[in-house]
Amino acid sequence: MTSAPTTATSEIVEVKGHIIDSLILPKILDQIIDANGSFEILDITIGKRKSDASRARLKITAANPTRLRQILRRISALGATPVDAVDVTLRRATKPGVFPEGFYSTTNLPTQIRYRARWRAVERIEMDCGIVVEPRSGRAVCTPMHRIRRGNLVVCGGAGVKVTPLERSRQREIFQFMSSTVSSEKPKGRIIAELAEEMRRIKRDGRKILVVAGPAVVHTGAAPYLAQIIKAGYVDVLFAGNGLATHDLELNLYGTSLGAKLDASERSEAGHDHHLRTINAIRAVGGIRQAVRRGLVKHGIMHACVKRNIPFVLCGSIRDDGPLPDVITDVVAAQDAMRRHIPGLGLALMVASTLHTIATGNILPATVKTVCVDINPAVVTKVADRGSFQIVGLVTDSESFLRELARCLRP
Repeated sequence: MTSAPTTATSEIVEVKGHIIDSLILPKILDQIIDANGSFEILDITIGKRKSDASRARLKITAANPTRLRQILRRISALGATPVDAVDVTLRRATKPGVFPEGFYSTTNLPTQIRYRARWRAVERIEMDCGIVVEPRSGRAVCTPMHRIRRGNLVVCGGAGVKVTPLERSRQREIFQFMSSTVSSEKPKGRIIAELAEEMRRIKRDGRKILVVAGPAVVHTGAAPYLAQIIKAGYVDVLFAGNGLATHDLELNLYGTSLGAKLDASERSEAGHDHHLRTINAIRAVGGIRQAVRRGLVKHGIMHACVKRNIPFVLCGSIRDDGPLPDVITDVVAAQDAMRRHIPGLGLALMVASTLHTIATGNILPATVKTVCVDINPAVVTKVADRGSFQIVGLVTDSESFLRELARCLRP
């Protein structure tokens, strides 16, 4: 390797874990080279068994301190940490809703900060936020921009921040063998059967399952199958919009979805206004829960949620009719309502909902296993591009998927 110029600066970093078979070490080396740096592997220990971790120490050299800081920041997202660790730099926010200059922007990966010579886990991690440190307790909390208050101590720069990348599963399972690829030619029956087993494992472990669903679930005739899955106890929270709830309720009141009968190709007379009449009826009784309790709504997705006391978050859109009284029309309030249900999640199942799928993906930690099902490959690709081992993308229609999943989940 060519010698570095005399003005060059160096840093020794360490990376641990399953860094070979999870391709973490090659990615780190690629990042160094792409950023016009150089490296020297000082020592490396490679695990010989599946359960063994590997370890490597690298000396990274760059043309100047600024370039070195850029490289260290890039590889920190892959778990490379300087050997001579320092505490994080904290700056006070001077305006509500504004991060200080140079704030650290989070990823969705497990993150720690070094504060008062101790490594501390960052709570409620998600991507594209900042980190606020509470000086008395030492707690580090991932915080969205709109929650920043004047005087908050915010982590700035990458020094003293450690990110732990996800590693490939030690066991052969659905999230290892089908993750991060998008194709309509996957063995769907096998994937759905393995997904059902994963859902059973998650429930046995006491973790939660989130379902994100779009109105196509109702339009395709899949609502009864999702309702079956909810009744069977495999859904702990539902994220959706005005559309899913409205058309599920319309199916209750009129037997139609967007005015079309699902058991025939014909449209019902004056069916175009069924959704609006449905919203009006629900607003008249005060909301979805009141409609179920009064017997106005007798079946379907929302009925199953109310009967099993499953929380649901309905987020509004500029195009919504009505909307239903349960819909949160302030998007920031809707984001915060969604965030409240993230702790404890083991799996997110996203079906036929482009905008809600992407929005949910943005607030999920990378440790939550994610399944994205959509007839549009672009939606599945968008989620799978998050690039983690825990994501499975499946290109298929929601009706056949939910019908088979409901069958596999039967006792």
